[in-house]
Amino acid sequence: MSPAFVDNDGKFNWQKIGYHARSAFAVLLSIAVLVGGGLFVYQKADEAWTAFRTEDDYIGDGVKKVEVVVPNGASITQIGDILTEEGVIKSTGTFRKVANKNPDSAKLQAGRYRLLTELPAKTALDMLLDPNNLVLIEITIPEGKILGQQWTLIEEQLVKQGQKITRQELAAAINGADLGLPDWSRGKLEGFMFPDTYRVGEPVDPARIFRSQSAQFNKVAADINLVGGAQALGVDPFNIVTVASIIEREAARAEDRPKVAAVIYNRLRADMPLQFDSTVHFAIGVFDRVTTTAADRATDSPYNTYLYKGLPPGAISNPGKAALEAALQPADITALFFTTVNLDTGETAFANTAAEHAVNVAKFQAWCQANTGRCS
Repeated sequence: MSPAFVDNDGKFNWQKIGYHARSAFAVLLSIAVLVGGGLFVYQKADEAWTAFRTEDDYIGDGVKKVEVVVPNGASITQIGDILTEEGVIKSTGTFRKVANKNPDSAKLQAGRYRLLTELPAKTALDMLLDPNNLVLIEITIPEGKILGQQWTLIEEQLVKQGQKITRQELAAAINGADLGLPDWSRGKLEGFMFPDTYRVGEPVDPARIFRSQSAQFNKVAADINLVGGAQALGVDPFNIVTVASIIEREAARAEDRPKVAAVIYNRLRADMPLQFDSTVHFAIGVFDRVTTTAADRATDSPYNTYLYKGLPPGAISNPGKAALEAALQPADITALFFTTVNLDTGETAFANTAAEHAVNVAKFQAWCQANTGRCS
């Protein structure tokens, strides 16, 4: 025991011990008050800072998954309003400030995005700029389809992706749309609605789909110098598209496209009727058959190339780039006839004379007999 707590006679002085104990307790109590007060002040300061930070913004990593649609042509403010309404961000103003500081904001595009609720404005912007968060809606239009077939395909593909649209709405939209096609298209749409894969923004605007198709046609036409190539051939560019539309329906293999083009031009120069079943199919509106009947070929239509010489008055399908290129670059052959001899392989036989053609037709008929029901 410390001498401070012992009297001269060697006995403990309990009064001194109690005094010092009370003093020690007072010190400990003072420390506790100071520490506790500090924690209290810290907690209050932290709460104030958090309140300040979250007055116009959230903090954290988000709460619930949500999909948000950014419409075509939406401004930063409009996007901010949409995000605020959907509970993604807390303030349009904060989002606008964050976006104005980020030059990549100009790259924001329309579409449906996977986001989270209660996100900081910066995080929300970063997620909108990340293409991995974009829910892609795509439609694929194959080569060789007429407009009506394209509309059916577009409707089917959009419905599968949760978009409510009808073929009738598509047809109505294209009639009033300003598509920006070249003057030499003669106001026609058939042949100029380019087949390709297109991304579709939400909400779906049918006219925008058609404008994308026509814009792609204009781009491809420029890429292959369609007008210049047509002039070099002495052919109107409109007729190049018509020839390409026939090639698309008649040639099954890539190597046969320039040959089919050559046959078309050779027959036109020889003043022979083209006599293509594909043009008759267009005239009668039947596209699920390979051949035609005598009654089909008797149909009175300017698209019936059995009855009328020359090219039909317009395209019979919407051709792709390869068919357009073939129409501009026909093969250097003198053939006047061709026929497919095997529908499985697409093998096509070309001939210079009617007699040679008859031999090839016999080969096709033999294949049809060996493959019942395939040639009807």
